[in-house]
Amino acid sequence: MADTVDSLAAHAHDLLVALITEGPSAGASAGFHDVVARGAALGPDGAWLAATGHAALSMLALAQGRADETVGHLDAAVTAGFNDCVMLHADPLRPLHGDPRFHALYQRMRITQGDLDELLWLHQEMGIMMREAQAAAVDNLGRLDTGVSPLPRAPLPTRVPHTPGVWTARIDFLSTQAALRQAALKAEFQRSSGNTSLGLIDDTWDYDRARRDAWDADEVDTRRQREAEARAFVERPGAGAVLLPCPPLGSITYPA
Repeated sequence: MADTVDSLAAHAHDLLVALITEGPSAGASAGFHDVVARGAALGPDGAWLAATGHAALSMLALAQGRADETVGHLDAAVTAGFNDCVMLHADPLRPLHGDPRFHALYQRMRITQGDLDELLWLHQEMGIMMREAQAAAVDNLGRLDTGVSPLPRAPLPTRVPHTPGVWTARIDFLSTQAALRQAALKAEFQRSSGNTSLGLIDDTWDYDRARRDAWDADEVDTRRQREAEARAFVERPGAGAVLLPCPPLGSITYPA
């Protein structure tokens, strides 16, 4: 069956989720090379998917200490429309800032103020997701109930981006969200099934405590989801739609 942008985006999403949950592998590299080729074959509409594949390959190369390959894939990503200047300020990439080739590819990127605002929000929210996943794992230790608590989910921005590179950041956002939720649910199902088994065989099982744990967890889950929804991206009135050079390299503080 022929690729569509939507079908290939779903495939890239699944590859990114697997990369986050399972780590780098030869299969991941082959998968993203495939996304690059198939995205390019879709023409201008699929260029952002080719950029997504190259960006992922650059991170795989970076994780394996191959700086030249990292820069090469980033250069190809920029050619395909990648412009996530916020991502390029993440700590693992800062050692490359002094590389003239990295500096040159960064200088080629263009962004609008509206898109830059969204990129900052997307990366900030990904950091919040990871911290909330860690906090939830600690909070759920020792619960005696059999309920399962999902991680909160902030809504994806619905504005129409000015540049296609924002789609790459959005698919990173959705993949991070999905990977963290999958890991959290797996741990929660293990805890729930373990409590179910213990409740059946342990005559001293504290059912009152289990009910209190369930009520408390429901309250926390509801509060966290409301907080996530309240953090939804809101486009600033008057945020520019004019293409401009990205902020100077080194001027962006990566959202912690």
